Parts: sequence; structure tokens; C-alpha cells
Amino acid sequence: MLIQPSRFRLRDVVEESIAGLLQRPMRSALTMLGTMLGVGSFVAVLGLTASAGGQIDKRFTEIAATEVTVADIGVVGAADKAMSFPGDASDRVEAINGVVHAGRWWQVPLEDPTVSSALGLDSDSGDIQILAMDPSTIDATRPVLGLGRTFDAFHVGRHEKVALLGSVAAANLGITRLDGNPAVFIDGTPFTVLGIVDSNARMPELLFGVVIPAETALDLYGPPTEQRAGMLIETRVGAASVVADQVPLALRPNAPDLFQVTAAPEPKALQTKVGGDLDVLFLALASISLVIGAIGIANTTLVAVLERTHEIGLRRSLGAQPRHIAVQFLSESTVLGLLGGMIGAAVGIVVVVIAAVVQGWTPLLQTWAVAPAPAVGALIGLLAGAYPALRAARIEPVEALRR
Repeated sequence: MLIQPSRFRLRDVVEESIAGLLQRPMRSALTMLGTMLGVGSFVAVLGLTASAGGQIDKRFTEIAATEVTVADIGVVGAADKAMSFPGDASDRVEAINGVVHAGRWWQVPLEDPTVSSALGLDSDSGDIQILAMDPSTIDATRPVLGLGRTFDAFHVGRHEKVALLGSVAAANLGITRLDGNPAVFIDGTPFTVLGIVDSNARMPELLFGVVIPAETALDLYGPPTEQRAGMLIETRVGAASVVADQVPLALRPNAPDLFQVTAAPEPKALQTKVGGDLDVLFLALASISLVIGAIGIANTTLVAVLERTHEIGLRRSLGAQPRHIAVQFLSESTVLGLLGGMIGAAVGIVVVVIAAVVQGWTPLLQTWAVAPAPAVGALIGLLAGAYPALRAARIEPVEALRR
């Protein structure tokens, strides 16, 4: 009589693996936890990095990528010893292609100034700053006016004593209406209030200040001393770096080294750097979780081999080959890893969506980061179950039945 060799079909492998896992559901669930956390962390990291990078790109391009600042770092002679910016600095810089607005600004050199109004008083207070600005500087901050208007070239040309108030300064001075032409007094000198700024995109200190025309400030208080003057430039998107290179020569062709120009880095460069830092940090954590998951699967599979020694001996005595035993335990660990990878990927996606909704971001997920997640989990399970499966295959049936 011819004895047919035993066979272990794929269907049998799957059924036996599922049956083995369902015999101890709690242990199987806890074993999957490490792989689930590792794969979930991997998917969440890539999704959060992409979402944060997209948000950085969006916000950075709108404001910072269109901003160039210039600092006065030198002097050029006795007549102009306190400020290197020429009087027509705004016109010179605005003539550069790509510049939208450009203007000088500085803190008026007053020691312990007294700022008051007919309705409120703020005396010797550091909360209210006296700022001198060109009209173009105010335009470059993208102000949102609550009341009134800003001063313009007419007021500058006539050296008018007018002022623009930040919303916080206006509240401190008790000025809430402009229909009576209210005035603020800086060390006793009256300045007619033209408008109140509720918010702006680039200079939050403006909200705490009283802004007067630069030419008027030069007439009354002289040029800046301890705190040097600066220039704020608004450019078109993509023109900031080119404008930054041309500004010093446009201001003073004979002494460009008197100015320090700062342009924001390119959005893509910043996004890449931030994304890279996040990837290194969180992928390290995800890798640790995957290693822990692999150790958990290996440990559980090894314990299962010891607990099921009698079952292994019975299967061997009925004709199962060592490779069949190895395949069975290897398939169980692989299924654990596969399920952990699938659940982990789903959890990672949910985390990305929830985080994006809370932050008001647009959630971004790359297909290549999500699709391989179950396969990664299965691979971890396969590798983790290799040693326990080989150990199970080496058990002799007589010894197993004796135990």
C-alpha cells in the first residue's frame, strides 16, 4: 500500500493560524499592540509632517516670504552720524523691481516720555512707545484700521504733527472716537490723531505705540541714537531674496556695508528642515515601537510553542513534517503582524485627521506611506516568528508526547 505524503495547503495554513490565534484572543491582542503602535506611529509621523509642512508653506509664503528687513549698522559722517538711511530711502527701494512697499522706522529718542490725552493719561509708561515711520512703512505692515486713516505724503511734506495710534495705546489713552479730532500730547506737544490700528501682519509693537511721521520726528526730536533705525520692505512672492541683494546698493551705492539686510529663507527650505527634524525624532520612536512589537511577537510565539508541545507531538505522529510545524507557527506570527499593521495604519490616519482638524490644518497623507503599512507589520511578524517556528519544527514527536 502506497502512503501519500502529507500536505499542508495554503487554506489549511490560514485556517490553522486563525484558529491558533482565536484560542487566546487576549494574548493575541496584547501581542499585536507593539506592532500596532509602531506602524501607527510611522503613518502618523509621515502624515503630521506632511500636514505641518503644508501649513508652514502656506503661512510662510503669505507673510514671511514677502518680508525683508534692513538694519542700520554704521555711520557715514558728522552730518549724518545717527542714521545711514537717506531721506529718500523709501523711493530708492520702491524703485527696485518686486518691491511693493518700503519705509524707514525707529523709536523716537525720548527718555521717559509723557504721553497724555484729554480723556486719559499714561505718564512715564513703558507700555506706550513713540515710533517714527514713513507712510510706506505702515503700508508694509498690512494694517487693519478700526477708525480713521493713516498719514500720507501730504502730512509728511508739510511736517504735520499728526499721529496714528495702536489699539492698545488708544485704549490706554481713552480715545475711542475720532469725530472730535482728538489729540495726544507727547511731552506737552499735541499731535492730532488720524486713525487707530486694530491689527497688522508684521509689527505687533505698532499696536502699543503712537506713530508719528518720520520727518516730523526728525524736526522735533532729532535722529535715533541708541536704538538704530530700520527699514521694513514688503515684496512680491518670490522676490525677497533678489530684493535683499539689491537694497544696500540702492540705499547707498558708496557704502553698502552700512546696512544689514535680512530676508526670510525659502519656504521649501524651511519646510524641508522642519520635516526632516520631525522625521528623525518620531521615526526613531516608531522604530523603537516596532522593535518592541517584534520582541512581543517573538516572545508570545515562543511561549505558545512551549505550551503546545503536546499538540506539536500529536501532529508529528499523525504525519506532519517539520516544515509544516514551522509554517504553522510562522504563519501565526505573520498574521499577528499583519493585523497589527492594518490596525496601526488605521489609527495613524485617524490621529492625523484629528490633529489637523484641531489645528485647523488641511490633513495630508501620502499613499506610499499608508499602503505598505500592513506589509511592514506582516514582515515584522514573519521575522519575529522565525526562531520560535524553527524551534517548534525541531521537536521530536516521541519527546513531545512523553511531555
